[in-house]
Amino acid sequence: MTVTGQDTNAGRALRGLEDGRASVRLRAALELGAAPDPRHVDRLVERSAIEPEFFVRDMLTWALTRHPVALTLPALLREVRSRRAQARSQALHTLSKIGDRQAWPAITRTLLTDTDDEVARSAWRAAVVLVPEGEEPALAEVLATQLGRGRRETQLSLSRALVALGEAITGVLLTATTDPDPRVSAHALATQRLLRDPDAGFTFAIEEAKRVVALGGTGEEGR
Repeated sequence: MTVTGQDTNAGRALRGLEDGRASVRLRAALELGAAPDPRHVDRLVERSAIEPEFFVRDMLTWALTRHPVALTLPALLREVRSRRAQARSQALHTLSKIGDRQAWPAITRTLLTDTDDEVARSAWRAAVVLVPEGEEPALAEVLATQLGRGRRETQLSLSRALVALGEAITGVLLTATTDPDPRVSAHALATQRLLRDPDAGFTFAIEEAKRVVALGGTGEEGR
């Protein structure tokens, strides 16, 4: 069998994915994406599950998007069921970038409510990209169960996902503004504000919502 220069380069790049230097791994992922090869899909997916550096993971995702969906989709759908949180998170992130709605059935309630914040956030982002027309209200109902969860970054991710669903979230947010848990009601109020004014800063919106909740209001008086 004749070994071509391309095969030699690919072999070097595959070895580079295991290098201890993040810059080498980044370059390797770039090379594998620049010259897509079906034989490399599994290695890219496997590396995504354990790669510690954000920028390298993002390049691995880009490399996977350069390959045929028929090859990447099955591998990624297996990963969303992994016991490893990073494997699930990265697979969901990559599915959101690919944007093929064949993946929608894999976005389960279990993933949308995953106990790992990174997995849940990735699931929220993937869900709003992949949700079929007409399924938005049902998705909004599930996402609303996560209101009040986590720290600012997690809450902002959820608010952005909800806002991306548009008017489908109006009812569930209104209900959540009267939730007895002040974290839930404040988060719902802040999300309402972002829905009305997407340019509003989330930090300002959440602090204003907390004040409203503390005063016993819903933020709807006088509107």
